[in-house]
Amino acid sequence: MNWYTESWSDECKFSIAYDEKINSEKTPFQQIDFYKGKEFGTFFTLDGLMMVNEKDEFIYHEMIVHPAFATNPNIKRVLIIGGGDGGTAREVLRYKSVEEVVMVEIDERIFRLCQKYLPVTAGGIEEEPRMTLKFEDGLAYVKKAPDASFDLILVDSTDPISVGEGLFTIEFYQECYRVLRNDGILINQHESPYFTEYAENMKRAHKKIKHIFPITHVYQYHMPTYPSGHWLFGFASKVYDPLLDLHAEDWKKFKIQTKYYNTELHRGAFCLPNYVREALVDGE
Repeated sequence: MNWYTESWSDECKFSIAYDEKINSEKTPFQQIDFYKGKEFGTFFTLDGLMMVNEKDEFIYHEMIVHPAFATNPNIKRVLIIGGGDGGTAREVLRYKSVEEVVMVEIDERIFRLCQKYLPVTAGGIEEEPRMTLKFEDGLAYVKKAPDASFDLILVDSTDPISVGEGLFTIEFYQECYRVLRNDGILINQHESPYFTEYAENMKRAHKKIKHIFPITHVYQYHMPTYPSGHWLFGFASKVYDPLLDLHAEDWKKFKIQTKYYNTELHRGAFCLPNYVREALVDGE
């Protein structure tokens, strides 16, 4: 039996059995490895860190997308920064009311390999007429984008290291603020509160967002194959509050069948444990 193992901290490791390694290559940006096993199906790693697997990808992709649409059901234009596996775009495209989706992924090979090995996330994305794919740097793209051109920005990034580092900067968030319309929403990767290194990244991300957007919240979801399983997204907006402005009945009219997200869970996801609340306050 073969084992994929990654370190969650200096004293904690996580392992998954796999039957075969189906692809391995180094791009100008990162090392990409694809594996196939019984428990989690096909999965891939970037620079030795778990990114997406067939078994639990729906949790991440539903939770990065649907809370924004339940808060503002009138979203028409969506910008996805990162998200090369295609899963975030897949969830956005389920909304027939969305008119345009732009996905900006720095490493085209991620998307091409997912088309081949992970069609559950990338299949049919490129063929969708509302979809525009840009294989370039996310920060550079946002800098060039016109003012007030998107209703929603989803930052589906890796951790703030290597190619993902620029997507955790004040400059990037300021550009996102400019590019969003007056009622725009930003959802971004907020890491995990549990292990020290991830918790520090969480604090830094929250502090930067809070200084730019008038409304900021953090919400949680359970991701079994990410370090500790306890992960967070940030919700930032110019006018919308995800709890006060939750349009539960309007969202249900979309009739989108989800496996994880629902509007009751939406409310609960923003109810954070005390240790997370305290850490976020400490980081301000």
